Amino acid sequence: MTPTLVRHQSPAASAPPAQACARARDWAEIQERMLVPLYEAVYERLEVGPATRLLGLGCGSGLALLMAAARGARVTGVDTRPERLALARERLLPEGVWGRAGDRDDARVLEGGPRAAAGPAGARYDLVTAFEPVGCAAGDADGLGPALEAAVGLAERGAAVVLAGWGPPERCATSGVLRVAARLTDAPRWRPSLRDDLEDLAARAGLRPDGSGRVACPFGYADTDSAVRGLLSTGLFDAAARATDQVQVEKELTEALHPHLRRDGTVWMPNVFRYLIARTP
Repeated sequence: MTPTLVRHQSPAASAPPAQACARARDWAEIQERMLVPLYEAVYERLEVGPATRLLGLGCGSGLALLMAAARGARVTGVDTRPERLALARERLLPEGVWGRAGDRDDARVLEGGPRAAAGPAGARYDLVTAFEPVGCAAGDADGLGPALEAAVGLAERGAAVVLAGWGPPERCATSGVLRVAARLTDAPRWRPSLRDDLEDLAARAGLRPDGSGRVACPFGYADTDSAVRGLLSTGLFDAAARATDQVQVEKELTEALHPHLRRDGTVWMPNVFRYLIARTP
């Protein structure tokens, strides 16, 4: 399969700020790969392949889409963060490799919500993924709800919808580091994950649970600087930076990472993530 990309962007859209672009690059180059075991486990379980039409919600810089496309799937990703979408375009359609965008419709990356991903009349997705983990930031499940409901309207009857979330705090070493966000702001972004976060979200969207699993996704970094940059790229510390300042957040993060620093200078934090497979009505 030769992936191509359809570029959809408002004519009025402006280039994202340089700082946002740098953080998006940190996400793509440092942090996003931490969830590869999760992507692989889901795709293997659902036998993603050439017959799959996948819609990725919050597709970010496109690594999960790329992995599905490598299996032969037809993929569409949507996101509201233009700086991450720019990197997804680089991944899915390297300049000069596959030819002009629009020659085929194997891969699309669209700015906006799920409604931007409506296909030709009668065409429906048989797999919807929401890989950005819930159960870590206050209100993250509520924020995903409307997008999930809109995506369900684009899916086939009985299509698989995959939700992802953090595992129990006691099995996620990174939980202690994420508490820095709570300590530094009056409106904490971090909260402990709850056992039924994913099931509750699925129920609100009218979905029927059809299986779940847990996957080890350790966070490993070359050094403390890489760990700080990767964690900041998640956006979970933005409120803390506004409440204090960036220097203070980086200092607190560095201190919180110290217990996970190994003799060779690398940082290693074992984590467990959950996924839920649900079905559309």
